[in-house]
Amino acid sequence: MAKKKTSSSGKAARRRARKKKGVIETRRKKEFTYRGFTMEELSTMSFDEILELLPSRARRSYTRGLNDEQQAFLDRLRKTEEDVVRTHRREIVILPEFVGKKIAVHNGKEFVQVPIKPEMIGHALGEFALTRGIVSHSGPGVGATRSSKYMPLK
Repeated sequence: MAKKKTSSSGKAARRRARKKKGVIETRRKKEFTYRGFTMEELSTMSFDEILELLPSRARRSYTRGLNDEQQAFLDRLRKTEEDVVRTHRREIVILPEFVGKKIAVHNGKEFVQVPIKPEMIGHALGEFALTRGIVSHSGPGVGATRSSKYMPLK
């Protein structure tokens, strides 16, 4: 008759205790904060208070004032009920009021749809619409000789 092993490692004992305890608790998703402020607090802040939280370059671009095209985009974004707002303005810094909207940013060839998330606050729109694609090379092209398929090992 086989004898049951009574001594077990501490790790296995802890695992059995966890299973006995019940379902392992799932982790709660950490609430987003930007520089210590939640999204609710950011939405109640004035524009000047939000500017103080932004990085220096973004803060300077807004304090110097926006040009006509940038201001037109901001006005259109604030008042529109459309699903997607298209723009060529890649340099505009994302503010908390943009969160939840979709912006189609031009990358030089086409408009790339970017859903704005809270983590994007303080970054420029152009950072999320890449201008250079991934190059994937295949085999030799039409007209290549048969010998060019094989690379000599030196």
